[in-house]
This record gives sequence, C-alpha cells and structure tokens, in this order.
Amino acid sequence: MEWLDALILGIVQGLSEYLPISSSGHLEIFREILGIDLPSDNILQFDLIVHAATVCSTIVILWPMFSKLCKSFFTFKRDADFYYVCKILLSCIPIGIVGVCFKDQVESFFGNGLTLLGICLCITACLLAFAYFTDHKADGATVKANKGRDITWLDAIIIGCAQAVAVLPGLSRSGTTIATGILIGDRRDKVASFSFLMVIIPILGEALLDLKDMITAPAGEVAAISPWVLLIGFVSSFVVGCCACRWMLDLVKKGKLIWFAVYCVIMGVICILW
Repeated sequence: MEWLDALILGIVQGLSEYLPISSSGHLEIFREILGIDLPSDNILQFDLIVHAATVCSTIVILWPMFSKLCKSFFTFKRDADFYYVCKILLSCIPIGIVGVCFKDQVESFFGNGLTLLGICLCITACLLAFAYFTDHKADGATVKANKGRDITWLDAIIIGCAQAVAVLPGLSRSGTTIATGILIGDRRDKVASFSFLMVIIPILGEALLDLKDMITAPAGEVAAISPWVLLIGFVSSFVVGCCACRWMLDLVKKGKLIWFAVYCVIMGVICILW
C-alpha cells in the first residue's frame, strides 16, 4: 500500500464512519477501485488504525459531553450522566458477544467481493428511508429534533443489537443505530450522540483482540504495513472525521437522512452489478 492509497482510504473512512453509508463497505469499494490487494491481516490492521482515528475524532468533537460523562462515571456520582454511561456499556454487550465469540466468522465476510456489500448497502438504504418517513408527519412536515424520548435501558439494548448486526460490510453502523433509535421513538439529537459514543468501546476492544493475535502469532507470520503509511491513514481519517462528525450531528437534527438512502441504494446496485 502506497501513501496516496492510505490518504484516500483515510479520507473515505473519516467521511463514511459518521455519514450513514457504511465505512467498512466504502473501504472495500475503494480498495477495489485502487486495486489494493492485501492479505486479510493487513486489511484489518489498516482498518483498525483508521477506525481508531475516528474514535479520536468523536472524543474531540463531543469533548464537553465526553469529559462530563467520564468525570461522573469514574467518580460514581450516580447522576444522569453516570447512568448514561451505564446505558452505553449495556449497548456494547451484543457486539461484545459477536466480537469475542464470532470474530473469525465476521472477518470472513470481508474481502469476498462486492455482491454482499451491495445487498447490505440496499438494506441500509431501506432502514434510512423507513426511519425518515416514520419521523415525518403525514402532511410531510418534519418532526422537531427534540420530539421523542430520551434513551431508555431497553432502547440501549435494542440499539446495541442493531450495532452488532451492522458488523456486516455495507451495513452502516451509524445509519443502522441512528435509524433504529428513531424508529423506536428516541430523540434524533440524543440518538446521534449516543450512536457516536457507543462505538468507542467496541473499537478499543477490537484493538485489544487484534493486538493479542499479533503478539501470539508466530514470528514473521503477520506482515506489518509501513508505519508511515499507517500514520497518513490515521491523520487523514482523524481530520476528515472531525468535520464529518460535526456535520452529521447537524444533519440528524434536521432529519435529512433520506438523501443518504438514495445514495446507498445507487451504490448498492452498482456493487451488485459490478
């Protein structure tokens, strides 16, 4: 992988992690376009780095909220912020089970061509469209962003299950979790922030699992990508991710997800027919 490839893929990850168009799916599409043919271990290594960059983007953009939540949780204040973090932890249980028990099966879905990816993009489009029309009144007027309830314990579990299903390439994690939250009646502004914060723990957990595999692998079995290439991917993903995160929070509040549904179905059909 060359530095330009890493730059392009980092930009793609930074945008698609927050926009409901599937980051894993678009990374796979652009690897096909750029003609990048890497072993699965290298693909996962690079993807892990750029996903970690977008986690950092989330923390930077949501820092006032993130720092307040951490302070409340780690000092056991037992206030609303403490229980909010508990809901985030609860939502991570489904994907944690998938990651620990079915890691190899999940990874087998990646790099198997664009057909499955295209189908999952079309499913993402359906979810976004369904959430959009559910969130609008019969006369077409947009429901206000603050209409709906705050995220409950049951909502956290349901959204967590949606995140676990979204490990499939082409099924947007942010799109699936945000659409699910809207469909079950949560406030759009609340579910967007919850969706972006709940991914932090799974990515850190994935990093630990991959690090364990790399440490325990026989010497020379895991071929490392150049640190320079990884750095370019990380920086580009982080910078673009900061912009995309802020943009997406605003788009969700305004209820303008339908255009992403149109985009996903077009890209999905192209992938299926590729």
